[in-house]
Amino acid sequence: MTRRKKLIEVALPLDAINAAAAREKSIRHGHPSTLHLWWARRPLAAARAVIFAQMVDDPGSRPELFPTEQEQERERQRLFELIEELVKWENTTNEELLQRARAEIRASWRRTCADHAGDPRAAELFDPERLPAFHDPFAGGGALPLEAQRLGLEAHASDLNPVAVLINKAMIEIPPKFAGRPPVNPEARSEGALVAGGEWKGARGLAEDVRYYGRWMRDEAERRVGHLYPKVTVTDEMARERPDLRRYAGRELTVIAWLWARTVRSPNPAFGTVEVPLVSTFMLSTKRGKEAYVEPVVDADGYRFTVKVGPPPNGAKAGTSAGKRQAFYCLVSNVPITYDYIRNEGQAGRMGARLMAIVAEGDRGRVYLTPTAEHEDVAKKELPDWEPETRLPDNTRDFKTPLYGLTTFGDLFTPRQLVALTTFSDLVTEARARIRHDAVAAGLSDDDRPVRSGGTGATAYAEAVSLYLSCGISRLANRLATICVWNRPGEKVEQVFARQAIPMTWDYPEANPFSGKTGSWSGSLDWIPEALELVPEMTSQESSAEQQDAVSHTQMAAPIVSTDPPYFDNIGYADLSDFFYVWLRRTLRSVLPDVFATITVPKAEELVASPYRHANNKAHAEAFS
Repeated sequence: MTRRKKLIEVALPLDAINAAAAREKSIRHGHPSTLHLWWARRPLAAARAVIFAQMVDDPGSRPELFPTEQEQERERQRLFELIEELVKWENTTNEELLQRARAEIRASWRRTCADHAGDPRAAELFDPERLPAFHDPFAGGGALPLEAQRLGLEAHASDLNPVAVLINKAMIEIPPKFAGRPPVNPEARSEGALVAGGEWKGARGLAEDVRYYGRWMRDEAERRVGHLYPKVTVTDEMARERPDLRRYAGRELTVIAWLWARTVRSPNPAFGTVEVPLVSTFMLSTKRGKEAYVEPVVDADGYRFTVKVGPPPNGAKAGTSAGKRQAFYCLVSNVPITYDYIRNEGQAGRMGARLMAIVAEGDRGRVYLTPTAEHEDVAKKELPDWEPETRLPDNTRDFKTPLYGLTTFGDLFTPRQLVALTTFSDLVTEARARIRHDAVAAGLSDDDRPVRSGGTGATAYAEAVSLYLSCGISRLANRLATICVWNRPGEKVEQVFARQAIPMTWDYPEANPFSGKTGSWSGSLDWIPEALELVPEMTSQESSAEQQDAVSHTQMAAPIVSTDPPYFDNIGYADLSDFFYVWLRRTLRSVLPDVFATITVPKAEELVASPYRHANNKAHAEAFS
């Protein structure tokens, strides 16, 4: 039997693929990556092109169809033009174009099956009436399985990491189960099961229920813990001191975020009871024409913070930082504060925090206000009933906080943040019960078959919606932690994972989950249904995502394998994933007990060369990988 080369083995329109992949980085709304954060995701454009070229014959391997080099080159260029259109973001859901691509794949597959027609051992794998199954054993963020499914293949994803498995279930396994169904929430049912322009195609009905029950969670959470996130009153005194606040005098403004500075006791014995701030910058907004900054005022009792607007004075940008190597200086005595001193204070449990400023929503943008004792006190008013006690890894290259006494994942959140996150987490379970009740009322089968067993009735649907709501908890946690930073030019909360590590932060924003703005629950959740609406509109594919070790997996033998394996020791996926896993396990353990069976993400078998797991012996780590 002659081996036929595939297009990927000969040539690809790399310039077009690279351009589409680069452009994709700027696409946010609707992109599947916004379902849940994953590190080092592959561009969908590249994944789509690779799988298509992996499945389609190169014209040079079919001389019976294209006998001359000129004919082969013309056909190759035709396929290139198809790929160039296929990789464009705006064509992600272009069904006419996707059908053309699927037709090319089917044609090549049938020719491949014909080549194997005389081999009885290959009869099961090479069925011309059914496209082959696809498998990615290192599925990660799921770009390859998702694009395989989009191109018409039965996609199977597996990964050792349960967070990766969840992401793949959310993208390729669950949407097809409920494709084409209207939402079950009472509001949608009262308005009818149609949307503008037609029926509830693909996962649109599922997406609408995520929105509806997400809103219910937000309202219920505010009823329970909203008192911990009060509005701020602009007093007459504030307005007298700041002319820009006169329009707000006597008004209550919604707080977007509270900006805090970590503190340690002054190293100067004369001021040993004063907790001094560690501030990377006193700037609050660097937006041109809207500058705002914190001005510390030192007095006999220590110091206080006031907020000013306008061009900052010299030194405001530096905060209390004394340079990268010298750490900070004491605000009240000017003596140096070394990193060793900060680490000792943190490990002794003596690192605190002080409110520097309040960010509120004004009529024409952000309003920065001087902190008040009431707002500082309310942040410490209530303690959480639960917090993640999982310890952070002893890997100081990627995890800096243990050096400063923040040794568990629970330590990365303020008490108020933990109360909010546990409240939202509990509400996922409550929402699941409501969704099931509404699904039965909407006519779904009143059975107890769960989604993990292939159920498609009321129980399975409720579990499916709650899975996406749990992804919202992950997105919220990523912007509701003390590792977040305040983006001063953009005036917004930046996520924990600006890079593939958990760094140490000195001043941080504490977002208001009920503000509807940056760092809020609605701001976190809204991305998920948008992404759901753009997953492939497949209704008959038995795609799946399973937790499996790539070395010993029992996944079905798929004829088509394409994967992007781990990168040596560049990214500690398992260690990083625990940040989300501790919350996901709390909400989804009853839904996916096999996926969330372990206390933490499995690490011993992870195929990365992390020296810290091998007594810091780099050679042993390399030998393991």
